[in-house]
Amino acid sequence: MKRRNLVLAGAVGAAAAAAGIGAAWWRLRPEELPLPPGFWQTRFEKPEGGELVLANYRGKPLVLNFWATWCPPCITELPLLERFQREQQGRGWTVLALAVDSPTPVREFLLKRPLALPVGLAGLDGIEFGRSLGNTQGGLPFTVVLGSDGTVRSRKLGALKEPELQAWIAAIA
Repeated sequence: MKRRNLVLAGAVGAAAAAAGIGAAWWRLRPEELPLPPGFWQTRFEKPEGGELVLANYRGKPLVLNFWATWCPPCITELPLLERFQREQQGRGWTVLALAVDSPTPVREFLLKRPLALPVGLAGLDGIEFGRSLGNTQGGLPFTVVLGSDGTVRSRKLGALKEPELQAWIAAIA
């Protein structure tokens, strides 16, 4: 009787895990999510002053990376994103680093570790903006890739790896 209960419990657990993985995959499929209304009119304050305006990047492949100064995986992937930007900007790519953080810690971070990426101060509103792009959990880091046609091509919750970036280039090129 105990063995039967263990087998049954294991089967239920495996089914629940499979359902959870399937649900996460389904939610993050890019073709299921159009850009939110007013996406291209969105503006963010820049740490150095002025505005980062999404409309300025329309018609080009675009990577939006949501990060925070208090997020270790976010900080770890920033050099990878900088390298990607440096290597791919000649092909029209732009990486925008949207800080889901208060302005002061972002400015202090950038004084110590400047970024070779355009940075926007998304603040707490950045969490909702990320949700509108498919980050239902509100976790960080979160990355969205848009093709030059303005369609969401890929989304990733969690730290990026070099092969993922290369796959995105190949899929959009």
